[in-house]
Amino acid sequence: MTLALRSAARSDVGLVRSGNEDSGYAGDTLLVVADGMGGHAAGELDAATAIATMSETETTGLADQEALERLSEAVTIAGERIADLVAAHPEWAGMGTTLTALAWLGGDPARVAVLHVGDSRAYLVRDGDFTQITRDHTYVQTLIDSGRISPEEAAVHPRRNLLMRAIDGVHTAEPDVSVREARTGDRFLVCSDGLSGYVSDERIHEL
Repeated sequence: MTLALRSAARSDVGLVRSGNEDSGYAGDTLLVVADGMGGHAAGELDAATAIATMSETETTGLADQEALERLSEAVTIAGERIADLVAAHPEWAGMGTTLTALAWLGGDPARVAVLHVGDSRAYLVRDGDFTQITRDHTYVQTLIDSGRISPEEAAVHPRRNLLMRAIDGVHTAEPDVSVREARTGDRFLVCSDGLSGYVSDERIHEL
């Protein structure tokens, strides 16, 4: 049986701000979310730049390693474009964006490539089990990994929004990349911390 990807996208500004710095893309074979940082105007532009760059990337039919290299190259290009923006507008220094993407590779068995930088997330629901398939690149995640704090403490930590990796046009953004098997009935969710930072995993799973 040939599997196919079906998708839907939703954005909401929430209850606090008049706008947000998130940007997203949902195509036939690519799902991406980016969350800008560094002030509303600059962060929003940064996220949009990353999304535009990723949307140009085609991975269908590629071998696993080639697909991951293609996606990683897009992150490099996005960083270069952001660097050009900062060079033209020095007041935007310090801007950056997260980026999380799922690329449908197809095949038999079907596979999906996952790329991730920052604290936007990808989740998978399979056979009723809910799993986060990306790891946050944040200061509090390093504290969790070292056993210094619990995930519950991380949720209210004063530095919970401090990113250790982002696409900022200054530092080399090293994305986490992987390929996963896709099965009939799998549900993937790609989201910014505008969702995962305010809604519990249990509630997201339920929804």
